[in-house]
Amino acid sequence: MINLFRGNPPLLAIGLVFFLLLPGTSSFAAGVNDPEAIPHVGLRARESYVSYLYATDYKAFAIGPGGAWAWQEGLASAEEAARKAIDFCQRYTQQRCITYALNDALVFDSQQWSTLWRPYLSTLQAEKAKPGNKRGQRFYDLLFKTDTGQKLRLSDYRGKVVFLHFWGSWCPSCMFEFPSLQRLQQKIKQQMGQQVELIILQAREPFSVSRRWANKNGFGDMPLYDSGADADDNTDFRLANGNLIPDRAIARVFPSSYVIDKNGIVVFGHHGAVNDWLEYINFIQDLVTESGPQVLSKKD
Repeated sequence: MINLFRGNPPLLAIGLVFFLLLPGTSSFAAGVNDPEAIPHVGLRARESYVSYLYATDYKAFAIGPGGAWAWQEGLASAEEAARKAIDFCQRYTQQRCITYALNDALVFDSQQWSTLWRPYLSTLQAEKAKPGNKRGQRFYDLLFKTDTGQKLRLSDYRGKVVFLHFWGSWCPSCMFEFPSLQRLQQKIKQQMGQQVELIILQAREPFSVSRRWANKNGFGDMPLYDSGADADDNTDFRLANGNLIPDRAIARVFPSSYVIDKNGIVVFGHHGAVNDWLEYINFIQDLVTESGPQVLSKKD
């Protein structure tokens, strides 16, 4: 059986997965009894993990990149518990789930964890990918501008890994997330140099407004670009072919973030703020090392 999140008496049900849009900070697993060590998940998962620790064998707790999680208890074998926990976790994420804990043992593999964005598409496979914003699709070829008005297309960055972020200075969660984005940018520069590009695009406000907020609050070094949005009722982004796309087709909530490989293919998406983007640095490093051709973008 799978255990629901519980505050008082335990509830038994066929299955349930919680997917948190607001992961909390954590380090890689330190011990089976430490819910704070679980990567990417939020408070709800950590509280439920305490219930898992007191659950009946055979039991398993599964997690996936981005904050997906699920657990089951009272199964006929450890293998069945692990399989069912992973199956339920997988229902609510495009990412691959793995077993974090099995009965009272920690089985989490931190080296395997940072490879879970794999497999990456080959260049030939990427050429056949459909446009979209889901994992395995070629991200929409957005048109945007630099501070100085130079026009750029997302496809200009082929050959580089791209971290694409959508936000607005009117959005409390977006403002909350900015320190984490800044730390990520600094770490990427330190470890990966020009192999990764951060592109931060504003929504539903003029670029001058978002730039002013960033400068005022110590984020003037962040790679902000002008999406073309110029008012709160401007809810479209522009594509390189001149067409418009609704911003909610890309970002169902703000902030929203995507990691795109060197062939323009989405490998990861997250809707909502992330407390600690540094938890993803090894994932990004794996993507840089293992995916696509090593070439400079047209921008360089």
